[in-house]
Amino acid sequence: MGLSIHYKGNLRTKAALPLLIEEVKDIVEIYKWPYHVFETDFPVNHFGRKKIKTNLYGISFTPPECETVSLTFLSNGTLIDYLSWVIYIKSQARDQSILQGGASVKTQYAGAAIHKLLIHIMDDLSKKYFRHFEMMDEGEYWETRDEKRLGKNFALLTSLLNGMQTIFLENPISEGEPFEKYFRRLIGKIHSLAEGHKNDDKQKLE
Repeated sequence: MGLSIHYKGNLRTKAALPLLIEEVKDIVEIYKWPYHVFETDFPVNHFGRKKIKTNLYGISFTPPECETVSLTFLSNGTLIDYLSWVIYIKSQARDQSILQGGASVKTQYAGAAIHKLLIHIMDDLSKKYFRHFEMMDEGEYWETRDEKRLGKNFALLTSLLNGMQTIFLENPISEGEPFEKYFRRLIGKIHSLAEGHKNDDKQKLE
């Protein structure tokens, strides 16, 4: 659990890959974020095709206190999260549905400033290099560019996470209590906590 961004898309052209990699490298080197470069050129006659090779193409990087950001692609130019690619490669069935989910990055612990910066980076890259790009931003900054709303969403989820941690610490499982009953008890308290936060927000709006 934690505030995240979810994105997916397809590169515009085969030639876009090395250009995107170089631009991202320039950005992350300015901020001194660690990064990793995968294959830098798509194979001949694979871009835009349904059939894929098992290699991964593109670049990933890790801002402070943030999950790794994947700008990594299948050989046909479809964006895929690094971990999803690993699961696909290691699975014997090679289930193609694993490759349809795009990528997700939890920014909760990185904070609103890093989240905002990532959104602007993604926006710029999507316009330059992507034929199709979709972003679902739990902080609502992608859609609104509203810094106050972003800050409010971060504060709300941080408060919920802290409250959940307190619930777990203050409500240990009782001796002899079935785990299913204990789990339902915790879920009830978490739901009450969430409802309390919703009511607080309504009162503030009023």
